[in-house]
Amino acid sequence: MESNHPHFKIILGSSSIARRTILTEMGYQFTLMSADIDEKSIRKEKPEDLVLALAEAKADAIVSKLETTKCVDEEKPTALISSDTAEAIMERIPDGDNIEEDKSTLLITCDQVVVYEDAVREKPSNPEEAREYIRGYSNGHTATVSSVAVTNLKTGFRQAGVDRVEIYFNEIPEETIEKLIEEGTVLKVAGALLIEHPLILPCVKEVAGTTDSVMGLPKDLTEKLIKEVLAST
Repeated sequence: MESNHPHFKIILGSSSIARRTILTEMGYQFTLMSADIDEKSIRKEKPEDLVLALAEAKADAIVSKLETTKCVDEEKPTALISSDTAEAIMERIPDGDNIEEDKSTLLITCDQVVVYEDAVREKPSNPEEAREYIRGYSNGHTATVSSVAVTNLKTGFRQAGVDRVEIYFNEIPEETIEKLIEEGTVLKVAGALLIEHPLILPCVKEVAGTTDSVMGLPKDLTEKLIKEVLAST
């Protein structure tokens, strides 16, 4: 489906339901694609460097797919081809496809880690690790580091950035932790951290930053990057 902004389209390179929800709240319609990369093969010492590298690796993987395949919308196929130059992109688009030469397509990719006592936490590998993570937050604090990369597929220009949020907790009862583990959603997110979840929300003492950033897509940063890559058209 097309963006509600007539001069550009958006592809969200993420399978995250939270990111889909946030981008919809921002007033955008978009096409979904997944990167399918081996995230564990990319390691960086600093969390900011790690999430940036992962967001850009996801973008590169999707661009590679788009160079040889078509992304099909609800009604008809649309060629979404990326290259280093606009000229090369237009040469790859078959005649008759539903692409306007003056319309950009923006690819948005993201990543996030939780930082607890200087240690990077990604998705828990099992319920026991998730349980350990959540127990550590009780009467303590942690942080999320989120990255966003926006690639203009018409020009090949990309901008990326990071956003950090500090989160402080009251006591998290053991009963709440067990209910979260049983419900299962915490097993699918970085650090088993879901401050917007109805079970954990009453335990949140303070958030120094925005909830949308904690959920994986900082709105202000995303809007800033969209404007910057559109300026490259």
